[in-house]
Amino acid sequence: MHETLSAGREFCARVHKSCEQAHAKEHLEDVMMYEQQNLTMIRKQDHLAIFRAGPVDARWATSFLECVHFIPCSLPECALHEIDLSTTYAGHSFRAPLFITGITGGTAEAAEINRTLAAIAEEYGIGFGLGSQRAMVNDASLAMTYTVRDVAPHAFIAGNIGAVQAARCSSDTVRRLVEVVSADALCIHLNPAQELLQSEGDRDFRGILPAIERLVRDLPVPVIVKETGAGIARETAVRLRNAGVRYLDVSGVGGTSWTGVEIVRARREKDPQVTAFWDWGIPTAAAVCETRDLGMEIIASGGIRTGLDAARALAIGAKLAGFASPVLRAFYAGGAAEVRRYIEAVIEGIKRTLLLTGCRSVAGLPSIPRLIKDPLREWLTERGIGARNV
Repeated sequence: MHETLSAGREFCARVHKSCEQAHAKEHLEDVMMYEQQNLTMIRKQDHLAIFRAGPVDARWATSFLECVHFIPCSLPECALHEIDLSTTYAGHSFRAPLFITGITGGTAEAAEINRTLAAIAEEYGIGFGLGSQRAMVNDASLAMTYTVRDVAPHAFIAGNIGAVQAARCSSDTVRRLVEVVSADALCIHLNPAQELLQSEGDRDFRGILPAIERLVRDLPVPVIVKETGAGIARETAVRLRNAGVRYLDVSGVGGTSWTGVEIVRARREKDPQVTAFWDWGIPTAAAVCETRDLGMEIIASGGIRTGLDAARALAIGAKLAGFASPVLRAFYAGGAAEVRRYIEAVIEGIKRTLLLTGCRSVAGLPSIPRLIKDPLREWLTERGIGARNV
């Protein structure tokens, strides 16, 4: 009897210890989850604060879009109001070939920005991309900071998840991210350079390509693979195409430097070991030229600031021109009214460019006469592409 009681006490003690360990593990996981949520929110707030203070653009590099030189047509034989800017991307119709690329999410300020910009995208018949939905993975209640479909019922809305997070999430989890925001597509963003400049950033980028291939297969919406300011090289694009990807946002050097943003955020602007990577990547025009003939629909973003920039990108092979930073700066300068003024100016600039080149529609831009100047011409020659093929 004594042995039985002793054995029972030992068993109960083991159970109690096991329960304590399980509780401790669960508590630790809760703490880690809370810390991750907190870090994500702080990072989002930091990024917006940096943009409120001013642009963080490439220091020396340019987009190379200035190297695309149109041959003017002084006898256009058309009226400005006849210019047709309509196009399609990923099976969706656009009234103008523009896309507000992913900016933010996960905070109250982000919710206001997303809803304002999405409503304007609806108004002008252009696309709108949400910022990374990583915060939603950690905390489902933050979905309201990404929910915009009620103010943009017809606009092309793209969800967004980082490639590393996509590799760690099941297809069902990612599908729910898309469904909750009623997205027409999902952007999977590649940003190893940015992550490496973040003190809390990811350091393990294994398993991303198989995850992209899986999500292209499993998701009910198109998958757009996008960079975040470092450009996509032809070699990378071929690997993505072979994995089933048909939509790219090359997001090249020449606009916002996200490595620069992280350097500013870490207050390391005087550290040459990190500032050496400020302009890391491929200029936007070069990235478009490198990927234009692979049978993929291309968004050109990175340094698109004017309607002429957008027209140049469209002429060399992009289907849409994307921008984020100038739209956000317009929002901070004057709210929705200033954003509308900026969008209208870009649209007007595209129309002017078409008329001045004798082109009546966006579809005709790739056929108009142009010259490719150095350093873009030199880049294409070195890469074996050749300016005559652009």
